[in-house]
This record gives sequence, C-alpha cells and structure tokens, in this order.
Amino acid sequence: MEQELKYDANKDEKMISDAYAHLLDTYLSSNHRKKVEIIERAFRFAKEAHHGVRRRSGEPYIMHPIAVAQIVCQEIGLGSTSICAALLHDVVEDTDYTVEDIRQHFGDKIAQLVEGLTKISGGIFGDKASAQAENFRKLLLTMSDDIRVVLIKMADRLHNMRTLGSMAPNKRYKIAGETLYVYAPLAHRLGLFEIKTELENLSFKHEHPDIYHEIEDKIKATQLRRAEVYTDFSAPILAKLDAMGLKYEAKARLKSIYSIYKKMERKHLPFEEVYDLYAMRIVFECDDQSKEKGICWTIYSAITDIYQLHPSRTRDWIVTPKANGYQALHLTVMGPDGNWVEVQIRSRRMDEIAEKGFAAHWKYKIGEGEEETELDAWLKTIKDILDNPEPSAIDFLNTLKLNLFASEIVVFTPAGELVTLPAGASVLDLAFYLHSEIGMHAIAAKVNHKLVSLQHELHSGDQVEVLTSKNQIAQAEWAANMVTAKARTRLRKGLRALRQPMIAKGNAMLSDWLKSNDIPDSNLVITKLQGLYHVCNRDDLCYQLGAEEIVLGDYLLKPLRKAASQSSGKGILSKILTIGKKMTPAVLTPGRNDKADKTDEAAPAPQPVNTKQVYHLHSGPDGDNYRLPACCNPIPGDDVMGFVADDGVVEIHSLDCPAAQLLKAGYGQRIVATEWDAESDRRFVAQVHIEGVDRRGILQEITQLISTHLGIDMRKLNIEASGEVFRADLWVRVSDAEVVNALCERTKAIQGVTRAQRVVD
Repeated sequence: MEQELKYDANKDEKMISDAYAHLLDTYLSSNHRKKVEIIERAFRFAKEAHHGVRRRSGEPYIMHPIAVAQIVCQEIGLGSTSICAALLHDVVEDTDYTVEDIRQHFGDKIAQLVEGLTKISGGIFGDKASAQAENFRKLLLTMSDDIRVVLIKMADRLHNMRTLGSMAPNKRYKIAGETLYVYAPLAHRLGLFEIKTELENLSFKHEHPDIYHEIEDKIKATQLRRAEVYTDFSAPILAKLDAMGLKYEAKARLKSIYSIYKKMERKHLPFEEVYDLYAMRIVFECDDQSKEKGICWTIYSAITDIYQLHPSRTRDWIVTPKANGYQALHLTVMGPDGNWVEVQIRSRRMDEIAEKGFAAHWKYKIGEGEEETELDAWLKTIKDILDNPEPSAIDFLNTLKLNLFASEIVVFTPAGELVTLPAGASVLDLAFYLHSEIGMHAIAAKVNHKLVSLQHELHSGDQVEVLTSKNQIAQAEWAANMVTAKARTRLRKGLRALRQPMIAKGNAMLSDWLKSNDIPDSNLVITKLQGLYHVCNRDDLCYQLGAEEIVLGDYLLKPLRKAASQSSGKGILSKILTIGKKMTPAVLTPGRNDKADKTDEAAPAPQPVNTKQVYHLHSGPDGDNYRLPACCNPIPGDDVMGFVADDGVVEIHSLDCPAAQLLKAGYGQRIVATEWDAESDRRFVAQVHIEGVDRRGILQEITQLISTHLGIDMRKLNIEASGEVFRADLWVRVSDAEVVNALCERTKAIQGVTRAQRVVD
C-alpha cells in the first residue's frame, strides 16, 4: 500500500510538472513581455493552497487552474497578469487564503482580478434564480471595469465543460444548459469564435448525446468524399493566389456539429441534404493595415473570375465590422459539383481578432486617439444598465438578454454614421441611442426618406433621420416598442427628470401640511402615507400631490399621529429583535468593507442595539457600523432609512431608493430610524451634473472653483460639448449634502453655467 501511494504521488507530480511546463513554453513563445518569475510564484502558491485536494475526476485539483491558465494564454492570448489570476482564481473561494493575502504576495491588479472572479463564482440559473441573476449582474459589472475578469471566467467555464463527464447527470444538464444559454452567446459577443463554437458543441453533446454522436459518425463517414470535393474546388483558387505572389494560408473550415444540427432543425433537412458542411478560409499576411481592404477585394475578384458568384450572399464585414470587432470579406460561389461554397477572406490581424476576440485588439491597438470600437460601445451600454438596474434581478437579466442574445442590424444616420442595433430595433431605440434628449423629444422619423412612426421597426441598410419637437413629451408606454436596454434605461431616467418639478411642488405641499399640523416628517409617517394612498415611494406620493391627484385632509391626522408616536416610543430597534427567533444574529453587526476577507476574525465585534431608539451611523478604527449598498449612495444630510439585513448589518438607503420601497413593503418591521454622526471624518462620493453655454476657459473656471477655492477632492470628470452647449458630470468626495449644495450654488454663479445639481438616482 505504501509503495502504491508513493507511486501515485510521483505520477501526480509528473502530471502537474508536465502541465505547468507546457504552460510556460506557450507563454515564452508568445509576444508578451516575459515575466516568468511572478508566474512561477503564482503556480507554487496555488499548488500549495490546493495541496491534497482532488477534482471529481480524481486528478489533483491544481490541474484545473493550470488548464484555465493554459486556455487564457494559448486560446485567448492574454499575458502574465491574467495567467497569474487564472492560476489563483479558486484560492480565495476554496481555501483559507484571502484577497488581502493575494494582494500582499502579487499586488493590486492580480488581487483585483482574483476578487472579481471570486465574486462571480457559481452558476447563473437554478433553484435560486433571483440570486443567480444577481450573480450574472456582478459578472457584467466586473466586465465593465476590467474585461480580463470575464475572459478568465470564460476560460474557467470552457475547462469545466471539457471535463463535465465526471459530474452527475443532473449537474451536467444544468451546467450544459446554462453554458448554451449564457456563456456561448457572451463568448460570441466578445468575439471568441473558437471558444463559442466549442462551448456550443460541448453543451449539445451533454444535453443530446445520441444526436451528437449520430451527426459525428456521419461526418466521419463522409470525410474522404468531402476532402475530394474541397481539393477540386480549391485547386484553381490556390493556383491563382500563388501566381499573384501572395503569402497566405488556406484551409477548409468544417461546420460545427451544433451548427449542422441547428440548420437541420431550422430547415427540416436530413444530414444528407446539408450541402454547405464546410467553408474555405483564406488568411493572408499583411504588415500594412491600410492595404488589407484592397488585398481582400483583389482575392475576391480572383475567385469570382473562376466561379459564379451568389449575388445576395456577399458580406463586407471590413467596412462595417460586427459588434464584437469581427472583420472579414465573405462571398459564396458555385463549386464544380453544383453546390454553393462560402469563402472567407481575412488578413492575419483579422483572423487573430476573430479567434481571440477582445484580447487581440490590444496587440493591434493604434493608440489613445483611435476611434471607439463597437465592443467599447457595448461595454458602455452594459455600464449604463448596471448603473440603473431593474427593480429585481430577474427583470435585470431579462432586460440584458435583449441586448446579449440579439442578432444585429446596421443603420445609417443622415450624416452617414453607422449604428449597430439588435434585430427588431425601432426608431425609438435609435433615437435614445443617439442621445437621451433626441429620444425624449422624438415625434417621428424619415426612413429612406419616407415618414414613419416612432414604433417603426428598422432593418439593415436603412437611412434614418429622427424628427424631434420641443413640445413632445415622452410616454412610459414607449418602452413596449423598444428592444435595447439602453433605450429603456434612458427613457426611465428622462421620465424621472420630467417628474421632478411636480415632485418638488408636492414635496413642499407635504412638508407645509405636516408642519402646520405638528406632525414630524419622519420615515414612519411617510411610510404610513404611502400605504394609505397605495404608492410605492415618496416621489410618487409627492407627484400625485403636486398634480392635485390626491389631497391631504383632516382624516389623515389620527393615523399619522399614531405612526409618529411609534418612532418616539420604546424604539423600533428593540421591536426588531422580537420579530421572532428567525433573525440570526439578533444584533446589528457593524458593516464590513467590500474588500474585507471572508474570515470572522476580520469583522468588528457585534454591538447589541436593543436599548437604542435611533441608530447612530458612525465610522471608527474598526470600520463603519453600517453598510452602503450601491443602489443609491446616500450621504449625510440625505433623508435615509436603515434596514437590518439577514446578517445583522444595518444597510442605509435613501428614502427615494427603489430598493428601499421594496424593503419597506416586504420587511417593514426591520426598518430602523437612523442618524448620521456629525463628527465623522469619512468622505462620500457624490455626482454633480452641470450644463451651460460653452466658451473658452469655462471648464478651467469650474475645476478651479471646486478644487482650489472650495477645497473639494474631484474623483472623476466627464464632459462633452455639442455646438454651443456643454454638459459635464463630475464626481467629488464630500462630507455631507450641504457641501454639495454649496458647490452647486457657487458653480451656477459662473458665467455661462445654466444648471448645476446633484444627481441622485
């Protein structure tokens, strides 16, 4: 037995060292700067952390991180930072090591990637669909910050799919379905064609093994015949390309088993009648990117001199690349056997971008001045959605699927600008894509010089001019005719802005009425009013008051005074602790920093609060005694409420926050009255929106006022000018809302500034 264990250990060690040596060889043959030392350290760290642990297949667990790193390096084309993160990606999730440990050993960037991968671990669908949809939101949020996180995650999923056979059948079905539904389309959108194809094939293989093997056997049985047909077809093309003196590579690209199956299903064909089983791909070498287009069309001309062209199946993805950056020239010609054959023409650069997607863009990046790519634009759209999330995680996922899984169309503005939209997009989608103001004031459009409605569905090649009017008022019902999440997000935001004057009027009426009747403007009073009028939040209440849809009367005095007395009684916090013994622990735990590690030792000691009437929010050496979710970002001076989460931590929400409305509706007994600590040194990030008439030097005056005269720390500034008008969004670190209000007032005093206000979503 001892000899057998020793033999197995030696066998394991050889397997591990061989796999790692292959990874290093792949990395050293790449174009990346050679940082072997840090990769070596990451490998040894991960190997030690996973020591003694095995996968379901029986092999040492460290083989999985090595395999993921191999995919990251070889198949996606990333460098040392991503390789290290891939080697370490399961360390925090599965061992006692923390993100801080990773940071100390490998620095901030690798730690950030590992932390992002840890946050998005797990599946997307299943019994806890809502939680899994939120998991997907985390994945995309991380992607908008650093695309490498999702690329490494894609490599992780690919290796798991390659080794799925060791899982139980029910697990295989779940993971295969999830991969086909989410990861394969995401890989396609990122331009990872090879990975997308393999994920589809592996998913199909585990979901429908019998059909998969049947098609696989038929492909093998027809291999010799296909090879003969390809040789007959390609020979005259290759001879002509050789005579032209081109340096190139040509090969037959067989359709994937999954795509063959989809065609059989879609067109109701048996395998024997699927004639376009392969496409010919020509990849030529070219050091000068400006000459690529000309060479593509020269090859195109040479092929059409030999074979008859299918006139409606030419695809120029060079002038108008796909949203994932894909570029190529496709044509379809009649082969000598009478069947249509597709030919794909690419430069080596185009081929690498098609195979490796986003990672290959870095290699060919022109510089900081290059135009925004379609992928950058898509990531910006994702960021818009994440910044303005749907009320529930499921709604969010459904909204995102509109963008993620849609095929695309390309339309033109009157100025000739190309805009890529999902199939089924309407005039409204384009209007809001161009600008929120265009969308909010759109009345109709001219499509190919013909007047159409806002609901008109667009098609590829349409030239579209959106017509607007200052008198137009956007309607919430427009969302039913939109397919892009960006348009829906901008419409919601615009409608909120339109409601603000009426909300402000109603808010003043409410405050005056409460004051005249000696009733405090407290959380409990407002919540009671919302319940009486069946509205979800304070904004809706104030809007209806301002629009005179409801009226405040004496009949409200008794229930409101009763609600007010509850907040001055024994204290709602002590009542929370009597909800039942379901809350664990029955204490409020100081909030934890998002970057804190997973160990209980890192958390400050719990603090009982059942003797308090108001929960005081403060920061100290041990951190904050509250948590600020990302939904509304309140700061001292804002009307806020506390919510005791399941882990005992008090979460702080603005009263107007949509999440707060849901919490009040479903967990009213766990809402707590709060008060900010006036002595706190903590700083909070606030957003300010500024508009005005553009002139030379105005930006300098604004920034000088903020940073020099007011001494406020600026964290981020986005500015754009259109004609004579400029708009700017700026993020500052402040102590409370009064500082932001003073900043806005001082900024409005600058000549040309017409608007300066804090953005509170």
